[in-house]
Amino acid sequence: MIYTFKPSQWSSHSRLLALFPAPGDNRRILDVGCGDGYLAAILADRGYSVTGIERQGGFSSNFPKNVQLCAADLEQGLPPLPDRYDSILCADILEHLRFPDALLRQVREALAPGGRIIASLPNSGNFWFRLNILLGRFPQDEKGLFDRTHIRFFMWSGWQRLFAQAGLRIVHTEPTAVPVSLMVPPAWQASFPVRAAESVFYGLAQIWKALFAYQFVIVAEPVRE
Repeated sequence: MIYTFKPSQWSSHSRLLALFPAPGDNRRILDVGCGDGYLAAILADRGYSVTGIERQGGFSSNFPKNVQLCAADLEQGLPPLPDRYDSILCADILEHLRFPDALLRQVREALAPGGRIIASLPNSGNFWFRLNILLGRFPQDEKGLFDRTHIRFFMWSGWQRLFAQAGLRIVHTEPTAVPVSLMVPPAWQASFPVRAAESVFYGLAQIWKALFAYQFVIVAEPVRE
């Protein structure tokens, strides 16, 4: 399955990109699980030097020319890399892996001094996820919290433990809103009611992220011993 860009201002993609302002000044980014390179291309256009890792079949012939592509199966760990990176992006990837803790430890070692890991993480404690479980349902959707390709399911406390076990400290967290625009017909996606609903969900997530956040966008740094 090839995923696509989520343009809503409250989406994880918009929140992630806000952490990479222009100009990039050729700072090095590793995009782990980069898909078809939709985020990597934007970062490259902002002046960052971007390398993407994606499995065979996870990208198309339209992969951006200004991004260096490394085809590899992340279940086997990181492939040999030519550099160390100022930022490593793990957008919507860790939940797809059997051993995300092992990958995070490798990612930590691929950071340049002073580097950071930026990730987007689904929230299995979201009220919609909890409601489905309460009703005895576990959908197998094409995308979202019940994406059929998700292997690992963590609430906020579980993500915190995972990063801590990998020797990483979360230093910044921002929630994302329930993507109402993806649940309605295309003609309605930019309508005022839909934008207002997403704004309300974003406000609720700011107040109680463990229950209302759809995803968590986090910045993590290696624990200094």
